Amino acid sequence: MHLPTIILGIVLSTLLGGLYHLIRGGSIGKIWLNLILAWAGFWLGDTLAFFTGWSFITIGVLNAGTGLLVGLSFLVIGDIISQMVNQDKQS
Repeated sequence: MHLPTIILGIVLSTLLGGLYHLIRGGSIGKIWLNLILAWAGFWLGDTLAFFTGWSFITIGVLNAGTGLLVGLSFLVIGDIISQMVNQDKQS
């Protein structure tokens, strides 16, 4: 994978995490959680698509569509888990 492809993946996943945080809101710590989940989910989705041969919105060798879908699912699941943890702390 070439450097421009890696940079594009970082930009796309960072935008995904930032937009999710903008929509859902939260603290500074929450934005870091969202960014880390978006990065991890995006690259896992890209890798999964590469190994399984899936092709959904590819940009060169980058499987952007699959990466964004898996990244978004990581964000949603992470948000649900963090809300459950916060509810337990407040109880």
